Amino acid sequence: MYNILIKNGTVVDGANNPPRKADVRIANGKIVGIGDSLERQGAERVVDAEGCYVTPGFIETHNHYDAPMWWMPNMFPLPGYGITTTINGNCGFAAAPVPRSEDAKNAMIKIFSFFEDIPLSPFHSELPWDWQTWGEYRESMQRHLKVPVNFEFFCGHQSLRLAAMGMDGAKRAATDEEIATMQDMLREALSAGTIGFSSNLLDYDDEGNPVPSLLAQDKEFEALFDVLEEFPGKTFQFIIGVFQRFTGVQDMERMVPLLKDRKFKSQWGGVPTLSYQMARVGELVERHEEYKAKGYPLYTGWTHVPPATQINFNSSLTFAQSNILVWAEFASEMNQNRKLAMLQDETWREKARASWDQAYEQAMFRRPEVVIMRDSQFKVGPYGSDVTFRDVIDAAPAGKHPSDILADWILDNGLGSTLGYDMIKASEDQMVGLFHDPNAVGNLSDSGAHAQMLCGIGDHIDMIKKYVVREKKIPIELAIHNITGKLAAFFGLDDRGVIEEGRNADIAIWHIDEVERRPMIKEFDVPDGSGGRGYRYTREPAPMRMTIANGEPIFDGGF
Repeated sequence: MYNILIKNGTVVDGANNPPRKADVRIANGKIVGIGDSLERQGAERVVDAEGCYVTPGFIETHNHYDAPMWWMPNMFPLPGYGITTTINGNCGFAAAPVPRSEDAKNAMIKIFSFFEDIPLSPFHSELPWDWQTWGEYRESMQRHLKVPVNFEFFCGHQSLRLAAMGMDGAKRAATDEEIATMQDMLREALSAGTIGFSSNLLDYDDEGNPVPSLLAQDKEFEALFDVLEEFPGKTFQFIIGVFQRFTGVQDMERMVPLLKDRKFKSQWGGVPTLSYQMARVGELVERHEEYKAKGYPLYTGWTHVPPATQINFNSSLTFAQSNILVWAEFASEMNQNRKLAMLQDETWREKARASWDQAYEQAMFRRPEVVIMRDSQFKVGPYGSDVTFRDVIDAAPAGKHPSDILADWILDNGLGSTLGYDMIKASEDQMVGLFHDPNAVGNLSDSGAHAQMLCGIGDHIDMIKKYVVREKKIPIELAIHNITGKLAAFFGLDDRGVIEEGRNADIAIWHIDEVERRPMIKEFDVPDGSGGRGYRYTREPAPMRMTIANGEPIFDGGF
């Protein structure tokens, strides 16, 4: 164990108290002293934090490292951004419990891989799969891995249904006996250390099939909630239709009666914050205020930045969730020669045009002015951050179908090219209000998923630089509270989140002029199942001067 004395820093304690100059002493993994002019004791390391903030380690509330941690256990670059706790098992997707049937196990893996846009091969090549129960999964992780940050997990509804029902979990409602089996599995997971239960009322796959949790009847939810109530301090998280099919209002009308009188807290994801959502599910903003006024234990999840905004042509997720299924099949094809042949084949193009015309009304390709031709592999063009798909369409021959225009653009610019899309926030005042809102749970980064789109890494630093430094809309103590103490309190993580004697020594030391959310880079560290490495988008460290988790430095960038 490390003994460290942090001197001369400005402590922002995570409890929304004003910053103050203070020294912080760490011993045996705990914060054991906070005060003025503390003197060095014995051989403890002294860290001079003059000019720096000393804050609790940051908490990311919505990650998907359940599988990726097995092939990237150093968790780069999370420690360099001051992250000391990552919460996984979100959206109902988890790596345990595992179905006994090989078909159902593979279905569980495929569901996780597809919806979180994580390569399928390393699920099979890198995870030992020497577990079935959730407790055995935790034991395997502890036996095989040493990760630098604290991992917390939900028990996911998809794995729970498939483990209890086999392949039928993706096809039908559960019987009373199967529900009882799910209750036992959830009870085991909660006893073994999960922070709660997660579910999903949003997602459909590339063939239009609902995720297993969408087949759950109310009686299944009620039975699982009964189990959750046996474990004080646990939480429920569920995702609703504020994207794609925009069923969010109906989803909440269904779930609120099931949850409003429960003893546990529920995090629903979440109030719409983007302009294009407001016309379809904007009333959820008012519903959120209604839930608060009535004292319901319902907390909205939110993020101050839009979700993943990068599209590549080797991931089917964006096309599938836009209901452009022929293009989704194209993106799923891993053989590059076959992909190029598709783009040049008139039969395929005809099917692709028909599929394109079936896109959901709200799909981004219905609004080509928001699709950005971000990068060209061959540097042919037109491309760049100021070039939209509307520009490309306008430059094409009149009457040419947008599907054909995109196919031609890919042939010219390369399969390695990328697109993006511009999601405009509904209101900056709304963002600021959510920072102040006691029933809003933030810092949902989606990190660990969508690695070829780049989710989340460093968004909390961007939040601080934008709202605290540049725009001065919130004070530093409120920003830090929103990514530390407020989150720890919500999830029942009473041992962290605040700089206070007796808490775990999860601490970030950083200079506000030195940190930034760094530009995207490609990191070739994703096993492809054949001995090679694929890439993910990531970032260089912010950097922190130092990140400490449980008293141990996990990033040492400036002392």
